[in-house]
Amino acid sequence: MIEKQQLEYENTVLVGVITAAQDAAKSKEYLDELAFLAYTAGGHVLHRFTQNMSLPNPKTFIGTGKIEEVAAYVEQHEVTTVIFDDELTPAQQGNIEKALRCKILDRTGLILDIFAQRAQTSYARTQVELAQYEYLLPRLKGLWTHLERQRGGIGMRGPGETEIETDRRIVRDKIALLKKKLKLIDKQMSTQRGNRGALVRVALVGYTNVGKSTLMNAIAKSEVFAENKLFATLDTTVRKVVIGNLPFLLSDTVGFIRKLPTQLVESFKSTLDEVQEADLLLHVADISHPNFEEHIDSVNQILSEINAKEKPTLMVFNKIDAYQPEPWDDDELVLERNSSHYTLAEWKETWMSKSNGNALFISALSKKNLNDFREKVYEAVREIHITRFPYNDFLYPEGLDKQTS
Repeated sequence: MIEKQQLEYENTVLVGVITAAQDAAKSKEYLDELAFLAYTAGGHVLHRFTQNMSLPNPKTFIGTGKIEEVAAYVEQHEVTTVIFDDELTPAQQGNIEKALRCKILDRTGLILDIFAQRAQTSYARTQVELAQYEYLLPRLKGLWTHLERQRGGIGMRGPGETEIETDRRIVRDKIALLKKKLKLIDKQMSTQRGNRGALVRVALVGYTNVGKSTLMNAIAKSEVFAENKLFATLDTTVRKVVIGNLPFLLSDTVGFIRKLPTQLVESFKSTLDEVQEADLLLHVADISHPNFEEHIDSVNQILSEINAKEKPTLMVFNKIDAYQPEPWDDDELVLERNSSHYTLAEWKETWMSKSNGNALFISALSKKNLNDFREKVYEAVREIHITRFPYNDFLYPEGLDKQTS
């Protein structure tokens, strides 16, 4: 069972690599995100280690010298957890564990731990538990040694804490039972979605921590949990919203992330179902994040994989109140001006704003430009509704300014 417990921040260090496919800037960006993940899980990052290498070491992922450097730091600063930015093989994890003599996690294990903390509904908890068992199955020997010492904290929540003697056969049986349970719940949820009637369905999608839940709270006047942490929302929430006199269903979904672990595909299934069945997508991006363009690409890639890329989409750039362009001097000849120097006015003239004429620039937190947002959403939902029910055309005139209610 997934066990809830009070977070106690523990000392951690991060490890990443610089390769031909991942340069120093990209490695730093990934480690920044990993640090935020660690903070979300309850970790206090003391230091980051990176190493240039053509290929990861098949035994210890990083080189022997770097392992010794990390080991010395771990011992000197009483570090309890070392987190690697890439997924480790069971053999690598075991070898690193022996060398560092502390808890070893990779990005997959860390995200699974966050999901274990955040899952609230029975459906989400079952999905996460399945993902945890599938991740732990090839790692039983190494992790069970940890559990015998009854260590808690990051990465140790979830199946196995009270079942140290569990063997592979029992775990496989548990996985089979969880899959059967999910099939039953999927069938029930499919029936529920079918019972929602013919209302237009709108889904909020986007990278994690871009403000989807805050936007839903502002528009739907709901109280969806929102926090400045990654994966603050895990369970899909659906609310009935009325703009003008036009009702529709709005769903808030879990955020996507780069390097998404394969074990979490099932954990995203309820979100993917909501997205696949939506009539309109609101793709929310955090324009104040320095890498928001890559976040957009990551989300679009996932949407393509689930055949949802061609759905009608409104591009929503959130957190404009926090956006600050990088300073640039016209007389500076060394630095070439790029998109990081754009003002908001300039961003509104780029391809993103011109794309289908649908881009919006708002702040869900300060409610800036939300009237424009409501107008755009109303028009998009109205178009879908009128196509579905042409005889209702007279009920929903174009433009919110023409509404009488």
